[in-house]
Amino acid sequence: MNKTITPIPKMVKEEILKPEALEKKWYVIDATDQRLGRLACEVAKILRGKNKPIYTPHMDTGDFVIIINADKVVVTGRKSSQKLYRRHSGRPGGMKVETFDKLQQRIPERIVEKAVKGMLPKNALGRQLFTKLKVYPGPNHPHEAQKPEELTLNTIPKGDK
Repeated sequence: MNKTITPIPKMVKEEILKPEALEKKWYVIDATDQRLGRLACEVAKILRGKNKPIYTPHMDTGDFVIIINADKVVVTGRKSSQKLYRRHSGRPGGMKVETFDKLQQRIPERIVEKAVKGMLPKNALGRQLFTKLKVYPGPNHPHEAQKPEELTLNTIPKGDK
């Protein structure tokens, strides 16, 4: 019997991305009248790189994000008077508690930073991704040299339902 031998197909190798090969973009997002949670969710996706086709869960494939006008971010309902931000000095009795309103008057960028940080992974990758977030309370930022793109988020502004 004459049998023909069929060749075994070659395995397709998957291309492995190197962090140096990735181009990082810079985006500017205006937080004026944006809802805090929806804004933080979209920013976390961009920092993580989930908006790109080359997304890899264990790698930093995301872009840099600059948030301006962080002092104009809004929350719905009674969260402005009921939402609490806690921090601890590490000493006995060192717990400090502030409401959203008081923290927004004192350090408005910390509100956005804490919201975004809570949506990132809780490991070394999350800490690395968080360094790519730049938050400023006013409309000015010192990153003009990076030529950031203006990014408009499709979140629901306050007043619309």
